[in-house]
Amino acid sequence: MQKFILGRKNHITIVSAILIIIAFVSKLGFENEQIAIWALVIASILGVSPIAIQAYQALKVKVVSIDVLVTIAVIGAFIVRNYEESAIVTFLFLFGAYLEQRTLNKTRSAIKELTQMAPESALKKVENGEFEEVEIDEVDVGDILLVKTGAKIPVDGTVLTGEGHINEASITGEAVPVSKKKDSGVYAGTILENGTIQITADRVGEDTTFGKIIELVEEAQDSKSEAERFIDRFSKYYTPAVLVLSFIVWIFSRDIELAITMLVLGCPGALVIGVPVSNVAGIGNGARHGVLLKGSEVISDFSRLDTMVFDKTGTLTIGNPKVADKEIYADNVYEVLGYLASVEKESDHPLAKAVVEYIGDIKLYTVEKTDVVKGGGIVAHVEGHKVAVGNVALMEQENILLSEKARADIARFEKNGNSLVLTSVDGELKALMGIRDQIRPGVKDDLKKLKKLGVKNLVVLSGDNQGTVDLVARELGLTEAHGHMLPEDKATYIKELQEKGQIVAFVGDGVNDSPSLALAQIGIAMGNGTDVAIETSDVVLMNSDFSRLPHALGLTKATANNMLQNIIIAVGVVLVLLASVFFSEWMNMSIGMLVHEASILVVILNGMRLLRYKLRK
Repeated sequence: MQKFILGRKNHITIVSAILIIIAFVSKLGFENEQIAIWALVIASILGVSPIAIQAYQALKVKVVSIDVLVTIAVIGAFIVRNYEESAIVTFLFLFGAYLEQRTLNKTRSAIKELTQMAPESALKKVENGEFEEVEIDEVDVGDILLVKTGAKIPVDGTVLTGEGHINEASITGEAVPVSKKKDSGVYAGTILENGTIQITADRVGEDTTFGKIIELVEEAQDSKSEAERFIDRFSKYYTPAVLVLSFIVWIFSRDIELAITMLVLGCPGALVIGVPVSNVAGIGNGARHGVLLKGSEVISDFSRLDTMVFDKTGTLTIGNPKVADKEIYADNVYEVLGYLASVEKESDHPLAKAVVEYIGDIKLYTVEKTDVVKGGGIVAHVEGHKVAVGNVALMEQENILLSEKARADIARFEKNGNSLVLTSVDGELKALMGIRDQIRPGVKDDLKKLKKLGVKNLVVLSGDNQGTVDLVARELGLTEAHGHMLPEDKATYIKELQEKGQIVAFVGDGVNDSPSLALAQIGIAMGNGTDVAIETSDVVLMNSDFSRLPHALGLTKATANNMLQNIIIAVGVVLVLLASVFFSEWMNMSIGMLVHEASILVVILNGMRLLRYKLRK
């Protein structure tokens, strides 16, 4: 019976509204008091039934909830035969609960949209070479899948054949389609807008990036902040206090109606709902913009941030060394570059790969008698020429004469933070290349936004040499820069900042960043980083998009402010209502309940504003 009644709360609300209208029409329009009374009595009994059941369930677990207050108030109004009050109070309470649930569901729309985007089936290659539609649970790592135009990518994978443009908004938040071809990575839940591709499944089910997004957002929205826990504790003691207060009022005044009105007006509904709706809306906004906030506790700490500490490689920089500067000391440029590319093709060293990538398509030559000089480079014979490729030490070892111009270029390249690759042919220096990790595009502007949002200190910690780290710090306008830092050194530095009373965020992407991510009050992982970094962090920037960091900070500040606004609104309304009982003649139970339910709607609508939050430029 209880389940039946609670499952039809909305229907009861509608019937109560109709009965109240009938009562007023009978009384005012036809002056039929009897029909009016019976309509109000039935409306009261129907309306109080689900509220009384919820009150009983709360009392069973030793909680004096708002439903208890309202039930006692309605029974009291019924005893003093104030049927109008009892009917209107129950209707307003049920209608308020309906509006509350409806608007809360809207704030959770981000996670709902995500789950709806999750693929349910895939076209899997079977033994006979044909593609057969199967449930997503039947796809394993290594399976080959076919994706057609308009279909969702079912797994995280790598393109085997075909080309197309994919809408990755569900992962990155960007609506502009991304071009994909052979060897490109693709994400589950994204949509192939045109083309046909075959992919190899790399990650399936909950292990996909999309699966992790859903899991993290669900966990975050279900968690409670310190503010919410405080309000839970507050409500636990506040509700019995209101009961005691109303009893004392009755003892001194012997006015049962006044005591019942106190019960209704003292309901802390807006206070209980105000903070959760702000948190849920803020987390939902973050999910839509590629920022995963792992719990509402993160919002509180993040909004009061003092210092933001960054790892360098893969965070402030792209993490992929590229040729940044070059000087050629030969007339036969293409021939020299051909020799250089031919030699570097023989090596797996990151600098060699950067050189080969930079030179691109060029005529290659047969390389003979390759000699790898440890810590120096490579000496080889190409087309009858002796070619040495490596650092300054190798050039000196090979007795290569370095002109004044070459030495000046080397000094300039080193000052700019480059690693050097020199090339000599038959004892003469022919080329100099400077290779360095490139700073992420737009990072400087993003750091300026962080400063505007109140971050006092921007610090970079890196295992790289101090010169390179200083160069990055100067270019980006950072407060401090520390090089030659091991993982334990980074963790120690963060501890020292915290001991000074600072609230610290650490931004990183690698396994070596995990201790610092876990130690900092706010650990922020780049979404393309390692699983360990993502698991130990509090915030994840999807697709490693650094530009989402200012939005994340601005959003948490807006959410914290919104939470405070809702608390002030809720407490202010209760105080005004209670004061009105003693110092005004117009206040009664129905008006008080109307204002009370209106305050709940106000805090919900105020919280929902966060769904539309965007960082001001």
